[in-house]
Amino acid sequence: MQPRRFGVAVVKLVAMGLALVWSLAPIVFMVMSSVKPGQDIFAVPARLTFVPTLQHYQDLWSRWGGFFQGLLNSAIITIGSTLVVVAASTIAGFAYSRTRTPALEHSAMFLILVRLLPPIVITLPLFGVVNRVGLNDTHLILILLYATFFVSLGTVLMRTFIDQIPRELDEAASVDGASKFIILWRIIRPLARQGMLAVSVFIIIYAWNEFLFAFIFTSTKAKTAPLIISEMLGSLDGVEWGVLFAASTVQLVPILIFVLLMQKHLVAGLIGGAVKG
Repeated sequence: MQPRRFGVAVVKLVAMGLALVWSLAPIVFMVMSSVKPGQDIFAVPARLTFVPTLQHYQDLWSRWGGFFQGLLNSAIITIGSTLVVVAASTIAGFAYSRTRTPALEHSAMFLILVRLLPPIVITLPLFGVVNRVGLNDTHLILILLYATFFVSLGTVLMRTFIDQIPRELDEAASVDGASKFIILWRIIRPLARQGMLAVSVFIIIYAWNEFLFAFIFTSTKAKTAPLIISEMLGSLDGVEWGVLFAASTVQLVPILIFVLLMQKHLVAGLIGGAVKG
């Protein structure tokens, strides 16, 4: 048995190592290429030893200044979307958790089905409407679209977390004269904080990297960082790979740090509801 267990452990370690290499290799290549001299980026054989340079970052600042405005736009839209989704999902999750009616149960299934629709299905019909109401190329339209597209998943997650909070707490507060709003704000919100953080992680990752909605509904004022990066790929002067990798690194670093700091909440969101108290 002992050799067999050892063999299984070795196989697991090898599998984990391969998965780690598969996940980290593109990121390492991108970051290294952002500080490599241009002629060394795609050199064959690959050059692992080189003199690092920040020239690509300087060129990014001087030639693609709009990229940093795009980062600011991405941050504004991401923060706005997160606030809307967390607030709406918490309220809706509380309603679904504490009120059980056939109509609500059917609508919960509808939320899941809507989440399965490809974004492009609603994007094209909305384009004319957005133009008519004057929301095209604004931060607000992307905030509303991201929130609308993600609030269904957020509601399902928050319902799962709130289901784990004992109903006796609600009943005790009701006996003392607390309203539904007070119960939600004073009791449910603090106890469901981990769920709110989990929802925040999902929407922040989605909004920071989203491309399709931003591509269709923005042109200049609310253009996000992923759109600027796509423009670098289609530049008439040719692709400056060093600058492109520098921009990709700058766009990746904030979200990578955020995910590393919030990974326990991300895992909580993935396994939420598997074990109920």
